[in-house]
Amino acid sequence: LAMFITGCAQPVKPLYHWDGYQRQIYEHLKGEVQDPFAQLAQLQTFADRAKAAGNALPPGYRAHLALVKLRLGRDAEAAQWLEAEKASFPESAPYMDFLLSRMKPAKP
Repeated sequence: LAMFITGCAQPVKPLYHWDGYQRQIYEHLKGEVQDPFAQLAQLQTFADRAKAAGNALPPGYRAHLALVKLRLGRDAEAAQWLEAEKASFPESAPYMDFLLSRMKPAKP
């Protein structure tokens, strides 16, 4: 009976799509990723795979993408991605607000 019950069990679908994202973050933090354009392409591929699998992007993905956009000088796009991270994960709001405030030019 136990074999029958476990044989019919469906695997649990993961909450987020992590496929390779953790490795990419690790390489970024170690300083092994030099080309931001290549990293942007990898992040886009990752997002495409998550969408195709019907999974949500993991926490921090949008913020990481924003930092890559900042490295490329795309400040407006970076701000949009930080806002998207804040909307997706409300608990990140204080930190995302801090990052957004640091992007604004200092008042004279």
